[in-house]
Amino acid sequence: MPNDFNQQVIEEFRANKGRVGGYFEGARLLLLTTTGARTGRPHTTPVGYLPDGGERVLVIASAGGAPTHPAWFHNLVANPEVTVESGAFTYEARAVVLEREERDRAFARAVEADPGWAEYQEKTTRVIPVVALHSITDGGPGNINASSMGEAIKVVHDAFRRELALIREEMAGTAANGGSTLGAQLRVNCLTVCAGLHNHHTGEDTALFPFLADRYPELAPTFTRLREEHERIAELVEALRDALAPGHPDPGAARGEVERLAAELEAHLAYEEEQLVPLLDVG
Repeated sequence: MPNDFNQQVIEEFRANKGRVGGYFEGARLLLLTTTGARTGRPHTTPVGYLPDGGERVLVIASAGGAPTHPAWFHNLVANPEVTVESGAFTYEARAVVLEREERDRAFARAVEADPGWAEYQEKTTRVIPVVALHSITDGGPGNINASSMGEAIKVVHDAFRRELALIREEMAGTAANGGSTLGAQLRVNCLTVCAGLHNHHTGEDTALFPFLADRYPELAPTFTRLREEHERIAELVEALRDALAPGHPDPGAARGEVERLAAELEAHLAYEEEQLVPLLDVG
C-alpha cells in the first residue's frame, strides 16, 4: 500500500521540478524507482542524496536508524537497474552497493556534512548501506522534465540556482560554527556543480547557440555576449576549483569564490532566459 506522506512528496516534487516544502525543504532530494524484489512492480520513493561528481550520486539506506534495511534497498539489490528523477532530469541508473573502505569513506563524508547520519547509525546494529547510482544514459544527462525547449532552459537553470543556494547555506553554516576549512562533502558539492556548469555551457556553445544563430542572424550580438559570459563563468569556475584544492593557503577563499560565481551566474541566467526562452517557445 502506498505511503500517503511519500506520495504527497512525490506529487509535489514532480509538479515543481524538484522543489518541495515541509520536512524536505532545502534538502537534496531525488525520486528513486526500483523494481519490487517479490512483486516485480515499480516502487517510487523520495530519498536524500549526496553529490559525488561525474556520473553518479550516493544514497544512504538509513531508514531513520530502523533495525532493518528499507524496502527500496532490498529491491535494488535484487534488481540493480533503477530510474532516478532529479527534478530537472529523469534517467536510468545502475545501483552499486559500496563495500568496505569505499563505503566507510562515503559515510564519513556524509556524517561530516550532517551529523544526523551518525545518529541513525547509533540507533541500529546494522551497518547502514551506502549506494552509488551510476547514470547509464547514452550521451547525455537523461530526459529533461519539460514540455518545451524554453521550459527546458528554465528547468536546468533553476536546478543550478537551487544547488548554489544550498552550497552557500552550507558554507555559511560552516563559517558560523567556526570551521576554518571546508568539509570533504562540501568540497565535492562544489566540484560537482562546477562540472555541471561546464557541461551545460559546452552543450549550449556547440549545439543550442549555433542552432538558434542560423535561424535568427539578427541576434548575433546576443550570442556573442552569451559566449563571452560563458568564458567569464568558466574563469570563475576555475578560480573556485583552485580555492578548493587541498592545502590552499586561505580557507575562506572558496566561500568568496562561490559568492562571486553565484552573483555572475544569476545575472547570466536571467539574461539568457530573457533572450532565448521566447524564441525557443515560439520555435
